[in-house]
Amino acid sequence: MNLLYALDIIGTFVFAISGIRLAAKKDMDIFGATVIGFVTAVGGGTTRDVLLGSYPITWVHDLNYAIVILLALPFTFIFRKYIVNMHRTFFVFDTVGIALFTISGMQKTLNLGINEGLAITMGMVSAVVGGVIRDMLCNEIPLIFRKEIYATACLIGALVFFLLDKYQIFSQNINYIATVLAIIVIRIVAIKYNLSLPKMKA
Repeated sequence: MNLLYALDIIGTFVFAISGIRLAAKKDMDIFGATVIGFVTAVGGGTTRDVLLGSYPITWVHDLNYAIVILLALPFTFIFRKYIVNMHRTFFVFDTVGIALFTISGMQKTLNLGINEGLAITMGMVSAVVGGVIRDMLCNEIPLIFRKEIYATACLIGALVFFLLDKYQIFSQNINYIATVLAIIVIRIVAIKYNLSLPKMKA
């Protein structure tokens, strides 16, 4: 198992937890929580694969993705006191998820021979679309459309990955780790100092 695949699996797991956590907050049953966890975890990657014309869809031909999503349900249930009732926990899982999916989405796009600009966009799509679907199904305004620095963090992280990969300053695994850390740091700084993009005026 290479590091990129491991990151994608971990990203799937933590994103599923973020979806299940929000479903629990909305008082959904086990089936509803499973559906929300599933679409949160694979929504971005599925959208990316469809846009790129990459078939079969990643999770369709690899059961490991479905397995880790299903494992996320009992994990969230067992540790619900530490997950469901902690706002910071949702932030952590969501931030780690978008960081990991930004990398996997961008790398897959580059592996298909598609230009770097679109690869950066596909990294963002992989990271944020699952969360958008999650929030819409849970009757929430998607986090990407609120004041927090969210998609912008993914774009900056993708740019960091592109530059490190292009100039081959470090090994590929170090590039992955540096990108994850960059996205996490941007999100933490944005929340700590209440940074946001300018709002549209009516």
